[in-house]
Amino acid sequence: MAQQQQEQHKPRWRLIGPGIVAAATGVGSGDMVASLVAGERFGYTLLWAVVVGCLVKIALAEATGRWHLASGQTIFDGWRGMGLWTFVFFGPYIVLWGFVYGATAMSATALPLQALFPSVPLWVFAVLAGISGLGFVWFNRYPVLERVMTVLIGVLFVTVVGLAVYLVPDIGSMAAGLVPTTPPDSLFYSLGLIGGVGGTITMAAYGFWCNAKGWRDAGWIRMMRLDNRVAYITTGVFVVAMLIVGAELLNSAQIALAEGDEGLIQLGEVLQERFGTFVSVLFLIGFFAAAYSSLLGVWHGVSLMFADFVGNIRGRADRPVEERESSWEFRAFLLWLTFPSMLLLLFDKPIQLVIAYGVLGSAFMPFLAFTLMWLLNTRRTPQEWRNGVVSNVGLAVAGGLFLVLCGNEIWSRLTAA
Repeated sequence: MAQQQQEQHKPRWRLIGPGIVAAATGVGSGDMVASLVAGERFGYTLLWAVVVGCLVKIALAEATGRWHLASGQTIFDGWRGMGLWTFVFFGPYIVLWGFVYGATAMSATALPLQALFPSVPLWVFAVLAGISGLGFVWFNRYPVLERVMTVLIGVLFVTVVGLAVYLVPDIGSMAAGLVPTTPPDSLFYSLGLIGGVGGTITMAAYGFWCNAKGWRDAGWIRMMRLDNRVAYITTGVFVVAMLIVGAELLNSAQIALAEGDEGLIQLGEVLQERFGTFVSVLFLIGFFAAAYSSLLGVWHGVSLMFADFVGNIRGRADRPVEERESSWEFRAFLLWLTFPSMLLLLFDKPIQLVIAYGVLGSAFMPFLAFTLMWLLNTRRTPQEWRNGVVSNVGLAVAGGLFLVLCGNEIWSRLTAA
């Protein structure tokens, strides 16, 4: 019987799933824009930053999943044991993050739809995106989410990676870009590219998706590691594909993009001029798949985290994932992500809110890295699954990198104000 259980837990490709959800959620329009602009401004010079970014996120996600499986606890159980200060930080962060991100996700999903159907106002598509995401997550559970996310990431692969191959990348320049260099004015851009490959708060959601898959103990750690590597290699392929598009299509023609998601709409126009309507429409469909998969992943994963956060406060931390998915806390955060955020679609975001959001958001990743490093080096984790040298180095590098980015974000916000 024990042998059968061990056999069942061996890594199998057909069991991959939480990593696909994490990849689909993490590769949003922001990652696409950042890598596209990197290619437009610096060609293939910053390709190394994409690779490092994937390695950093593999280390973080592996640590999150390993904590959930080895300890049998969630990340909030671990944080609670570290002291009240962790909840004091996370409570305001997740509420504010959800309020601002909800509007951002809805707008990003609406942009390619409006480009395809310009007679419909942007806010209409944004509201429809939010409400459809709410309805989907409200009435479905993780297995359905995983299947839908697999389809969306397949669409993204065909459109974005297909476009990169169609442009015939310069292999020699790509190989040279793997050597770490920082052209003038590219240092913090390079660090931002490393930090932005594949998610922020959704990194902490990965452990919850592993549990939702049915992986509940240390016997699944080998499977989780395979799943996690596939996730961030996939993420890296998408980001490299966008960098190729920026380098081959924009850098060579000296075309500068607008900031933000509007840059992807502008890219669609460039594609239409050069290759025709069919290629442009395919790209916009890929843009939509990236944005909408991020919306669905956040609507599910972060709501699950909020349900566990509140459950810890209320002394109900031992609920199974299936119970959390139907809890009032889960659905309350779903509503919070959707309807209050719609107010930001009608008005410019207040500068104070944007500053607070930027500072808290940049502080979360070093918080996650260093708390995981603490939890996975103490008696809270069984000896067999505690950090080794490689894991400690990976988390230390990740934490230090994000701490630098956090300091830069705070400084830039204060000087801009």
